Amino acid sequence: MNTTPQPDPKDRPARLTVGVVGAGRVGPALAASLQLAGHRPVAVSGVSDASRKRAAALLPDVPLMTPAEVLQRAELVLLTVPDDALPGLVSGLAETGAVRPGQLLVHTSGRYGARVLDPALRAGALPLALHPAMTFTGTPVDVQRLAGCSFGVTAPEELRLAAEALVIEMGGEPEWIAEDMRPLYHAALALGSNHLITLVAQSMELLRTAGVTAPDRMLGPLLGASLDNALRSGDAALTGPVARGDAGTVAAHIVELREHAPQAVAGYLAMARATADRALDHGLLKPELAEDLLGVLADGATPTTGGTGSTGSTGGTGSTGTPAPDGKPGTERPGETPGREGTEGTEGTEGTDGTDGTDGTDGTDGTDGGAR
Repeated sequence: MNTTPQPDPKDRPARLTVGVVGAGRVGPALAASLQLAGHRPVAVSGVSDASRKRAAALLPDVPLMTPAEVLQRAELVLLTVPDDALPGLVSGLAETGAVRPGQLLVHTSGRYGARVLDPALRAGALPLALHPAMTFTGTPVDVQRLAGCSFGVTAPEELRLAAEALVIEMGGEPEWIAEDMRPLYHAALALGSNHLITLVAQSMELLRTAGVTAPDRMLGPLLGASLDNALRSGDAALTGPVARGDAGTVAAHIVELREHAPQAVAGYLAMARATADRALDHGLLKPELAEDLLGVLADGATPTTGGTGSTGSTGGTGSTGTPAPDGKPGTERPGETPGREGTEGTEGTEGTDGTDGTDGTDGTDGTDGGAR
C-alpha cells in the first residue's frame, strides 16, 4: 500500500496528454497507469510487431505514430527505449526540432539521471528520470504491479515535486537518487534482480538433472523464505555449507557441477567466495574453518586433492586430517600432513614436490579480488 503522503493539489501536475516513444514492456504499462490517474494517452511509437501488439493491448485506440509525431501531440512524453539507445534518441529529437518548450520529457532508464536529457533541456523541455524498480512482462499485470513499486527519481530540484507527484499518481513510491549515484543504484538493482533470475534458472536445471520433477514447487518456499530473511536481517540470514565452513561439502558440490553442469562452476565459485567473505566479515564463518574452505574455492578441488606427491600429503587447500568436534584429535589418515589447531594426522610418505598445506590456502587474501 502506498504510504507516501499525497501531494497538495496545487503541486500535482495538471491532466496531461501522454505520448510513448518505444513501446517495449515498460512504456505502455506506465502510460496505462497514468491513464488510470486521469491523464490521456494520445500517441505511441513502436517498430516491431511485438511492440505494436503490446501497445494495442495496453493502450487500445491510441494511434501508432513516429517519434516526432508523438512529441508533437503530447505534453508528457515517456522515452522508454533501451539504455544504450537513449542518448542518441534525445540528441536526434532535439536536433530535428521535435522537442517543444515546456514539454515534460521523462525517461525510464535506471543507468541515467536527468543529465542525459540535456539536449532536450536546451530546447526548453523539462527533464525527469523516473525508473521503476520492477521487472515487466509486457502484459496488463504490469499495471497492477506498479502499486507500491519504488521509482528511482532524478530531476532538477525545481521539478522534484512534479516528478514525485507523477510517481505517486502511478501508485509508486518515489525514492530520490542523486545524479552521480545513478550507475551505482542501477548496478545494485541488476545484482539483486537480474542475476537472481539467472541463479534460480540454473538451480531449476540442476534439480531436474538430479531427478526432481517439480523444481519450481521445491524452490518456491525456500526462495521465498530466503528473500524474506535477507530483506529483514541482511547477512545475519546467511546459512548453508559456506557460512558453516563445510569445506568437504563445498568440494563435493564442485565435483558434481564439473561433471553435470560445468558451465555453472564459475558462478558457483564466485558466489561462494562472496558469501565466504561476507560470512567472515560478520562473524558467521569461524576463521579456523575458513582456511580450508577458501582453499577449496581457490583450487576448485577437494580439500585433500591437489599437489603432485604420489603418496605424500597435498596441501593445496590446507586441509589436514579429519576434523573432529570441539578441537579433539581428528581421525588419522595415511598420506596427510600433521593437522593444525587440534586436528591430528599421520605424516605420510614424502611425495614428489608436494604442495605445502599451510601456504597453499593463504588465508582470506585469495578471495579479495573477486568478492569485494
